[in-house]
Amino acid sequence: MIDLSLLPDGGIGWLEASGPVNHLVLSTRIRLARNLAANRFAGRMDSRERQTVLDQVLEGAGRTGALGQAVTLRVDTLEDWDRRLLLERHLISRELAGNGDRSRAANARALLMQQEASVMVNEEDHLRLQVLVSGVDFGAGWRRIEAVDTELGQQLAFAFHPEFGYLTSCPTNVGTGLRASVLIHLPGLVLTKEINKTLHGLAKIGLTYRGLYGEGSEVVGNFFQLSNQTTLGKSEPELLDHLGAIVQHVIAVEERARQVLLREAPTVIEDKCWRAFGLLRYARTLGFEETMNLVSGVRLGASLRLIPNIGMYALNRILIFSQPAHLNALAGRIMSDEEMSIRRAEFVRETLEAEVRRGQGT
Repeated sequence: MIDLSLLPDGGIGWLEASGPVNHLVLSTRIRLARNLAANRFAGRMDSRERQTVLDQVLEGAGRTGALGQAVTLRVDTLEDWDRRLLLERHLISRELAGNGDRSRAANARALLMQQEASVMVNEEDHLRLQVLVSGVDFGAGWRRIEAVDTELGQQLAFAFHPEFGYLTSCPTNVGTGLRASVLIHLPGLVLTKEINKTLHGLAKIGLTYRGLYGEGSEVVGNFFQLSNQTTLGKSEPELLDHLGAIVQHVIAVEERARQVLLREAPTVIEDKCWRAFGLLRYARTLGFEETMNLVSGVRLGASLRLIPNIGMYALNRILIFSQPAHLNALAGRIMSDEEMSIRRAEFVRETLEAEVRRGQGT
């Protein structure tokens, strides 16, 4: 299995819950799509051309400060479960992981990582630059990825049109090539049945939502990825300012929904949160989706101070490490579904027990 010690902070420094509004927003992600001017787009390339692109990117990245010391993982040589593990950590996309099809991943694809910045090579585009930071912090994320983009652009000739901007495989990414998103927890809007109206309103102003793993994934545990839909006609700062303003509005609406719940049904909400905590604390088997829904309840209770001594970092760890590939990595082998349910429950119990002891100072 993959040696996660090779990755800076294991690739999940954003779990630390140190960023702004981290009780609601787990992470901010900013991606830039780039293509090399002298090469055909990814969908038209053969294996030889993909290898050429990878060689050029590795050579160019090695001459930059932002990626000169980057760890390189050849995704095309990894086993299915290792690629799934990187996907669960939000370090690669479903496209780069091959969506479970090894043949789709075996095409000179790679991941470069240095600190919180990374580059996916030979995904839908030749390069997908990415930065993940804790909480809602578009400013910090943009400064970091802009530095990476600038340095790489000095080493590699990107496909660029003076009228249309950066050229990409998908027309919706043409322009800045920027996709920014937040992973946000919205149980208040779900419980007050305001979520559909909120999401419909976002679509009208150029935003979209996805599930935990991005495009093509379902929403579980009331965790949503909110992102921009358009990249053409506005600058990167304008796009980020627009998204940032909308995210702040969603945060305010979610906070109001939580206060409504506390005011109108305090006993019901407290009971829901503590029931979720009790099940996680003592269950002997847990399914993944069940765990996500229970974590959602405990996270709501902790953020409303209904459940003491439970920090967001511990809940973030459960969110990631209770997923299938991570449980297999902890076990050092591929487990059956039944074994996985048992091991997931053990991991959750151990994590919450340690967190309770920490909160009590014992």
